[in-house]
Amino acid sequence: MNFKLFFVFAFLLFTMVLNAQVSSTIDSTSIKIGEQITYHIQVETDTTKLVVFPEGQTFSPLEMIESYDIDTLKKKDKYSLIKKYGLTQFDSGLYTIPRQKIILGDKTFFTDSLKVEVRNVVVDTTQGLYDVKPIIGVEKQGNDWWKYVLITLLVIGALSFLLYWFIWRKKPLTDDEKIALLPPYDRAKLALKKLDDSSYLENQNLKSYYSDLTFIIRKYLDEKVYDRALESTTDELISRLNLLKESNQVTLSHEDIKNLESILKRADLVKFAKSAPDIELAKIDRNTIDLEIDHVKEALPEPTEEEKLLDEKYREEQERKKKRKKVWLTVGISIFLLFATLTGFSIKYGFSYVKDTIIGHDSKELLEGDWVRSDYGFPPISITTPKVLKRTTPELPEEMAQQIELTQFSYGSLIDKFQIQVATTKIKNLGENKIDLEQALDGTLKLFENAGAQNIITKNEKFETPNGAEGIKIYGTMDSPVLGTDKLEKGRYVILGFTAESVIQQVMLFYKEQDKYAEQIVSRILNSVELKPAE
Repeated sequence: MNFKLFFVFAFLLFTMVLNAQVSSTIDSTSIKIGEQITYHIQVETDTTKLVVFPEGQTFSPLEMIESYDIDTLKKKDKYSLIKKYGLTQFDSGLYTIPRQKIILGDKTFFTDSLKVEVRNVVVDTTQGLYDVKPIIGVEKQGNDWWKYVLITLLVIGALSFLLYWFIWRKKPLTDDEKIALLPPYDRAKLALKKLDDSSYLENQNLKSYYSDLTFIIRKYLDEKVYDRALESTTDELISRLNLLKESNQVTLSHEDIKNLESILKRADLVKFAKSAPDIELAKIDRNTIDLEIDHVKEALPEPTEEEKLLDEKYREEQERKKKRKKVWLTVGISIFLLFATLTGFSIKYGFSYVKDTIIGHDSKELLEGDWVRSDYGFPPISITTPKVLKRTTPELPEEMAQQIELTQFSYGSLIDKFQIQVATTKIKNLGENKIDLEQALDGTLKLFENAGAQNIITKNEKFETPNGAEGIKIYGTMDSPVLGTDKLEKGRYVILGFTAESVIQQVMLFYKEQDKYAEQIVSRILNSVELKPAE
C-alpha cells in the first residue's frame, strides 16, 4: 500500500515537473485599444534537448506586432529560454489568447490560454473635430542589397586597379631600357664613355678593357653592317667587310678595315695569349674605334623609304604583340579569379546553389522572395505563401453546383511543376450526415488523374496546426505529364484536409521531386497553416 502511494506521489510529482517546463504569462490583462502587451513563453530544459518555437505563432484574435529574440538564462544545470511577442488589438472586448504549441525534444507541449480585456479609449468631445488626414505614401524600406553591390564594386575596382598598375600602366623606364631605345650609333658612343669612366686601365686590367672595346665595335657592326659580327672570328669578320666593300654595300676604306683588323687581333692576343700592350697604345686603340664608328656610320647608305616603312611596321608589330600579351594576361588573370571565386563559393554553399544563383532558378527565387501571409476562404485559412494566391473559379457540373459551394485560390499549376491551392467547400443540405474527410481527399487525387498524372503513391497521417486545429495530411509521389511531350516527370504532393460542420478546407501543394528549394518552400508553408474561426 505504501509502495502504491509512493508510486502515485512520484507520478504526480513527475507530471507537475513536466508541466512546469513550459509556461506563459502576459505583462497586463487589461489594455486600451491599440496598446501593446508582451506575451512571454518560458521553457526550462537542459542542454541536450532541442527547443523549437514554431514559425507562424498565432495569437488570433490578437495581432502580433513583433517577435523578439529568445533570451537564455542559466539556472544551475538547466537553461531557461524566454520568448517574447508584442501583441495588440484594435477592437474593444474580452479576448482569449489561444494555446501555443512548443516542441521540446521529441515531445509537444501547449501553453495555457490567457484572457485579455481591451478597453475603449475615452474620446475628449470638448475638443474640435478635424478632417481626416489624406493618405501619405510611404516608400518601401529596402533590404541590404546596396551593401552587396558596394562590396562587389569595391572588389572589382581593386582588381581593376591592380591589373592596370602591374600590366597596363606605362612604367618608368630604367637606365638600361632607356639605353636600349637609343639608335645603335648613340649606344656605341655612350658605351665608349662608360669605358672611359671605368678603372680598367688604372688597375692594369687590359683583358677586360679590350673585351669591352671590341664588343662595342662588334655590336655596332652586328646591328648596322653584318648581323653575325658578334659570333664571327676576327678573320671571318674582316673577310666579310672586304666583301661588302668590293660589292659597294659599304664604302669603308682599306685603311679603316686595316685599323679594325689590327685592333681586333691585338685584342685577341690580350684575351687569349695574355699579351700586355702599353697603356698608351690601349688609349690610342680606343680613339681609333671611336673614329671608325664614325666612319662606319658615314659609309652606310641612307635607308630607303621602303626600309623606313619596314622599320615602322616592325615597331608597330612589336607594339601590337605587347598589347596582345597584356590582353591575354588580363583575360587569363580575370578567368582565374572568377574560377577561384566560384570554386570558393561552391565549397562553402554548394555548386548547385552557386549555379542556381548565377543562372537563376524559379523555386529559389520564390523561396528568397517576399512572402505574403493572408486569409483565404470562409471560415478563413491563414497561410504564408511566396506569392499571393489568386481566386480561381472552377467550372462545376450543374448537379454538383447545386450540392456544394466551392471557393478556390491558386498559384501555378500541375504542368508548371509547382502549385499551391487553397480550397473551401461548403456542402449544402448536409443534414445529419457526417463528412468523410478521407473520401473527400481521395476525390482530390482523382483530379490529379484527370490532369494526366500516373503512378500515384499515397501515404497519410494526422496533422495539427500551430494553433491546435487537427486534420489529415496525405502525401506521396506521382508521375506528372511534361508539357508538349509524351514524357512523365516524377513529382511530390502534399494535401492537408480539415472539416468543421458542413465545410471541408483543403491545402494542396505539388512540386518536382528533385527540387530542394521547393521542399523548403513546402515545409515553410505547412508550418504556417492555421485555421481561424468564423466571425
